[in-house]
Amino acid sequence: MPELPDLTVYVDALERYIGGAALERVRITSPSLLRSVDPPISEARGRTVTRVQRVAKRIAIELDEEFHLVFHLMVSGRFRWKKLGTKVARKGGHAAFDFGPSSAGVAGGSLMLTEASTKKRASLYLVRGEAGLRDHDPGGLEIFACTAAEFRERLRIGNHTLKRALADPHVFAAIGNAYSDEILHRAQLSPVKLTHSLSDEECDRLFDTTRSVMTEWIDRLRAENGERFPDRVTAFRPEMAAHGRYGEPCPACNAPIQRIRYADNETNYCAPCQTGGKLLADRALSRLLKKDWPRNLEEMEQRRATGSKA
Repeated sequence: MPELPDLTVYVDALERYIGGAALERVRITSPSLLRSVDPPISEARGRTVTRVQRVAKRIAIELDEEFHLVFHLMVSGRFRWKKLGTKVARKGGHAAFDFGPSSAGVAGGSLMLTEASTKKRASLYLVRGEAGLRDHDPGGLEIFACTAAEFRERLRIGNHTLKRALADPHVFAAIGNAYSDEILHRAQLSPVKLTHSLSDEECDRLFDTTRSVMTEWIDRLRAENGERFPDRVTAFRPEMAAHGRYGEPCPACNAPIQRIRYADNETNYCAPCQTGGKLLADRALSRLLKKDWPRNLEEMEQRRATGSKA
C-alpha cells in the first residue's frame, strides 16, 4: 500500500499535472471502484481542480464548489498518466479521468487508475464539503504536524506493540507497514515492545527517527521522479534497511534480517540491533516448533549446522 513518501510524491505530481485543469470526462469501467452515489459522479464532470491533498492514506482531488474525488488505492492501486483519451486497460484497469491543460503548463492527459490485485480493493468516493471529506479521515496523528509531547501521548493511548501502533491509521497517519519497519530498525527498538513500556527517552528517539526517516524518503523519491509522473510506487526498495530484506545482511551489523509473518503482512527486523539478539517468535512456526523454537541467532545457526550434517 502506498505510504506517506509515495503519497506525497503522488500529490506533488497531481498538483503539477492537473492543478487548475478542467475534468472533461470520467470513464469508470470497474463497477466495484465507485462506492458513493450521492452526489452522482456526473457532478464532477466539467469542474476545475482547485487543490490536491493527502487525507491519511487517501488522495483527495478537490474540484470547484467543494466537490472532492477521494481515492483509496489500498494495496495495489496505482495512478498512471497517459495520453488524453487512452483506453482503460481491460486487465487491471478501473477508470480514466480526462483533464485539460493544467495551470502549470502540462498538456491535457488521462489519469488512469489501475490495480494489480484481482481482489479490487481500491475505492473512489465523490463527496461534497469539508465535512464529507473528513468522514474519510481515520484520525491518525500527522507526524509533521505534532510535537514530541503529542507524539508520546498518542503513542501511549493504548498498550500495543510498536509495530501495530505505528502502522495503525487511527493512531498515526500514513506510516504503514513498510516504513514502520524502517523506523524501528533505525531507532533500534523491537517491533513487539509495548508502548506503555517505553521510556520518555525512547519515545523521543522514536519521534525524531520517524520524522527523519520519512523526510529522507520523501526527498529521495522526489529526486528520483523529478518532473516525471511517478510510475514506480512500491513498498519494496533495495535501499531499505529492513523491510522486504529477510535473510539479507543488516546494513548496520551484517546479521541476517529476520521476519515475523502474519496474514498478508510481515514484519522485518534485525535481532542484534533491535531485540538484544533474541529471535521473535513467528506465529505459525513457533506454534509448530514450540520449545524447539531457537531463542537467538547463535542457536539458530547451531541448529542449521547440525541439520546440514545429518
